[in-house]
Amino acid sequence: MALRNKTFCIKMITKKLFPTVLIVWLVSCQPSGKDSTTEARHSDVKIAGAMKNVMWKGELAGVINLDTIENTTGLYGLGPLSFLSGEILINDGKSYVSRVVSDSEMSVEKTFQASAPFFVYANVDEWAETDLPEHIITLKELEAFVDEKTKDHPRPFAFKMKGTVSNASIHIQNLPPGTKVSSPQEAHQGQTNYKLENEPVEIVGFFSTDHKGVFTHHDSFLHLHLITADESKMGHLDEAQFGKMTLFLPKK
Repeated sequence: MALRNKTFCIKMITKKLFPTVLIVWLVSCQPSGKDSTTEARHSDVKIAGAMKNVMWKGELAGVINLDTIENTTGLYGLGPLSFLSGEILINDGKSYVSRVVSDSEMSVEKTFQASAPFFVYANVDEWAETDLPEHIITLKELEAFVDEKTKDHPRPFAFKMKGTVSNASIHIQNLPPGTKVSSPQEAHQGQTNYKLENEPVEIVGFFSTDHKGVFTHHDSFLHLHLITADESKMGHLDEAQFGKMTLFLPKK
């Protein structure tokens, strides 16, 4: 009798514990989110904050500190400096912050000691390189070309360009300290524009058809920051006439 009761108890315990043991086993067999192949894929775009929250809600304080981004290998990113006091660009693991000095002068500092009210970034280690066709001259033409060429790519994604701009216009945010913001017009107070001519440059961009108001403006699939080859000028790219350029898209 005692043996039969003992056998019954063992069966009941096994029946109750089995689902828990099965769940633990299944979870342990799942691939880790830190898989190096996954991290290296260009679809691994990360977003902090949102442009619309800055422009319409006045959320100007930093939501991400750049020095907290752990993996800087093949790192690319862009966004404004906190309180709209400058621009940020990360180009292949190197971080740049630009600020307005005057209507004709800016400062560009290489540092990770900065924060942003919204920011988009990704790690890309492998690129597919191609010459930008000569008939692609403007930003709208670039947007259409990149869109068509990447129909089968995971989106959103980072890309970059290297070459010469015949003409370009970049800006740096320079919001007066203490300014309250509740509209894009108010957010762009103090914005300073700079013109470039026949400059060798690098451009880092992010493309998405689904993130208007998050990290692209409402009328564009692109967000682009430009830095000159000598690293003396950097800002948000508003207009461009491209010369000879090489386009780098993430390998699929």
